[in-house]
Amino acid sequence: MKYSFPKIDLHLHLDGSFRTSTIFELAEKQNVEMPADTLEEFEQWMKKCSYSGSVNEYLKMFDVTTKVMQDKDSLSRITYELIEDLSNQGLVYAEIRFAPQLHTNKGMSQKDAIEAVLDGRNKAMNDYPDIKIGIINCMMCVGPETVNWDANMETATITSKYLDKGVVCLDLAGAEGIVPLSNFAPLFEKAKELGTPLICHAGDSQDWTTVEDAIKMGAQRIGHGHHVYENPYWSRYCADHNIALEICPTSNVHCQTRQSYELHPAYNLYSLGVPVTINTDNMTMSRVKLDDEYDHCLNEMGFEYEDLILMNINSARYSFMNDEDKNRVIKQLEKCLDEVCQ
Repeated sequence: MKYSFPKIDLHLHLDGSFRTSTIFELAEKQNVEMPADTLEEFEQWMKKCSYSGSVNEYLKMFDVTTKVMQDKDSLSRITYELIEDLSNQGLVYAEIRFAPQLHTNKGMSQKDAIEAVLDGRNKAMNDYPDIKIGIINCMMCVGPETVNWDANMETATITSKYLDKGVVCLDLAGAEGIVPLSNFAPLFEKAKELGTPLICHAGDSQDWTTVEDAIKMGAQRIGHGHHVYENPYWSRYCADHNIALEICPTSNVHCQTRQSYELHPAYNLYSLGVPVTINTDNMTMSRVKLDDEYDHCLNEMGFEYEDLILMNINSARYSFMNDEDKNRVIKQLEKCLDEVCQ
């Protein structure tokens, strides 16, 4: 294995990280219409969408995958398989996120969806004890905040009930810029009342102002967030107040929120002292693993090998791992860093 240090992925979407063969198999069993007639054509269709340079085209892929994730067995299986794959890739920890409300089209409740994902998580962690997994529940921005307000409020409310059962925090994902991010503030207030840790997608397809809004709403980490670099004050704020950024290089390039790996500001943010972490976002849709992201970091983005270890220390430090696991992983990474620096 090229990168033998303990690896962590903090920004990983369940409905964007799956085995294509499983999705195609489930679609056939469930009589779900697919955009292609064969598995090979389906994979080519995903490649075309991911390289379209359009966030909207990229997001079309999620409409397909979630159609076959509408029952407990399928959702549990896909979760299990993802964790199995992550373990085989050498990860020691990952936070997998999904939106419970997107899995209620055929009778499941949000509660059912959460418990199905946790079932897959628990079975996989039992079979692969070297990896730990936290589940992130996502609220969704799918239009004006009023469109799915009740569903989002349900997610914000129910998440607190599973914080000691494998769920680690609440997120807001989806399309940026349809309405001001601050319109969702009451949902974050509800979650804070219930003691739920908060993170938020921001500063990706929109500018740095959404990062400001997310921080003001209580986000402890920012999903993507790279456009904060355009504002020196808020870049410094993230550095000084330990607001970690979940950077996903390949996804950013595919969606053209950054023109290229070389022009990505991740290294500049890292050099400013911002807690930068490197993640995959959607492993299958972007056909990328953490090792691939690390290759881009070294070959095109200005990072050195030891920076990768230090960013994984960031990932551990700003993760929602329990303290015992967090300290253990950080010590392992520090040992790897010492070996590299000798």
